[in-house]
Amino acid sequence: MKEDDATDGDAGLPERPISPHPNLVTPAGLAAIETEIASLGEALAAARAFDDGMAMATLARDIRYWQRRRASAEPVAAPADSATVQFGSTVTILREDGRRQTYRIVGEDEADPKQGTVSHVSPLAQAALGRSVGDDIAIADQDAEIVAIT
Repeated sequence: MKEDDATDGDAGLPERPISPHPNLVTPAGLAAIETEIASLGEALAAARAFDDGMAMATLARDIRYWQRRRASAEPVAAPADSATVQFGSTVTILREDGRRQTYRIVGEDEADPKQGTVSHVSPLAQAALGRSVGDDIAIADQDAEIVAIT
């Protein structure tokens, strides 16, 4: 799809906001961006076939968003070691209330806490980055201990 294809009829929709943070992505995150752009391109072609103006405007806006995210993406390879929490690490914490939780630190567009991933700019990631097993961190007014890093 050409970038010009994504600018058809915006119908006055506001652009999707772009995060001011660095757009760090895992290799899987970069692939997901490419997949999203291709999928939206197919949906836009279908919307054009039905002359669905609102759908075309929404899809074109979303394509522009993902094209900007692809252009600003900074791929980060998997961590070489697990001595400290880094972008791409999977960290397990033990909260003071006894809950054990495991999250992988990923890019903003990849984050889905229900699926066990958190953004590198989230409070949890910010508290854990650079820390090691045995270190205490504060999360949501609770103390937690890092018990594993993979």
